[in-house]
Amino acid sequence: MEINREQISDWLKQLQDSICKALETADAHSKFEEDVWTREEGGGGRTRIIKEGKVIEKGGVLFSAVQGDTPDFLLKEQEHSVIATSGPKIKSRFFATGLSLVIHPKSPMVPIIHMNIRYFETGPNAEGQTTRWLGGGIDLTPHYIVAEDAKFFHAELKKVCDRHQKEYYSRFKKWADDYFYIAHRKETRGIGGIFFDRLGSDKEMSFEQNYNFWKDVGLAFAPVYTDLIRRNKNLPFSEKNKEWQLLRRGRYVEFNLVYDKGTKFGLETNGRVESILMSLPKLAGWEYDFRVEKNSEEEKTLDLLKKGIDWV
Repeated sequence: MEINREQISDWLKQLQDSICKALETADAHSKFEEDVWTREEGGGGRTRIIKEGKVIEKGGVLFSAVQGDTPDFLLKEQEHSVIATSGPKIKSRFFATGLSLVIHPKSPMVPIIHMNIRYFETGPNAEGQTTRWLGGGIDLTPHYIVAEDAKFFHAELKKVCDRHQKEYYSRFKKWADDYFYIAHRKETRGIGGIFFDRLGSDKEMSFEQNYNFWKDVGLAFAPVYTDLIRRNKNLPFSEKNKEWQLLRRGRYVEFNLVYDKGTKFGLETNGRVESILMSLPKLAGWEYDFRVEKNSEEEKTLDLLKKGIDWV
């Protein structure tokens, strides 16, 4: 029986529930507040926000399922997609459902994390065909890069990929390196992770097989990130570390507002602004012509914000 959009949306809501529960347990202080919203053009979602926690300063776990007229930029991508159906141009309607989350911790010793998994449909076209695909990814942005943590994070993602397709990790890690790159700073946003888009049916994997991989990416989030919280939440830090955290958050903001496709998609489809911008931290900083001290932990981190590092 073919997997349909309702099954996918229902599974994403279950995943939202389980992730929120795991994060509340890890924080041990604050609880998520839920904001249920509807979209005039069709659909809606559940935005859950946690703030002023013991570990988490601000975090959001957002489920959405929306539909409407397909934006021009997505139609252009569709025309160049290798999995687009052939034939007459599709009608300009889309359905999208997904789960997006970003966690900004209180301590600069605990890394920022982001995950997004999404499902798109466009069509049907004049021949009654619907084009559909899966996308997503998970990436880590430490304020201070710890090699042991970076190795753990990437090794866990590689395990997920290897269970489904041996070449996925190297392919999707490179994609993440290229995607989460702040070109105007000439640095990566963090240590990357995996990123993929337009997974459908291909020569190696059916849609159902890719769907199972996609689900495993979502299920990997909670155990991996709660372990990173456990490792780092009680480490001491200074005011200097907090100032550096604000500057690194500033870089995060720059990426999300300048380059992030999800932000662009939300704004160009008349999305809900509060939910789209829930990825931004409560506080961030910018300092004119900031220079790190030689041989400092900050300089060591900057030296590792580059593409192509084999963390595993």
